[in-house]
Amino acid sequence: MNVIVNIEQLSHEYPPTRKHKKSRVALQQVSLQITRGEIFCLLGPNGSGKSTLFKILSTLIQPQDGTVSILGFDVASQADDVRKIIGVVFQSPSLDKKLTARENLLHQGHLYGLRGETLTQKINQMLARL
Repeated sequence: MNVIVNIEQLSHEYPPTRKHKKSRVALQQVSLQITRGEIFCLLGPNGSGKSTLFKILSTLIQPQDGTVSILGFDVASQADDVRKIIGVVFQSPSLDKKLTARENLLHQGHLYGLRGETLTQKINQMLARL
């Protein structure tokens, strides 16, 4: 069995806000493994933690409790390595329609910590491909 995604005792709780006066548990001790070649679907009602789990898997937020790894890389301590091996397609477009393609790529590159000549080269490579 070749484990691709490993989640162990993952929990996440959102603190109280103006809108939600009490803290909200999004994930409570979730454990699962997804193996190579397996097709996996995550279904649940609104507020069941799907988006929170997705944010953790895609390194947008760090796990509060528990561990998560993708291909052996820990999403908390090796986020850059995880980002290099995953692909994310958002439900809604994440492009700014007021920016050019180059400007959107520049902005996205900055979000991933890229700067200078490295970023310029990557942008030029992507634009040449498209």
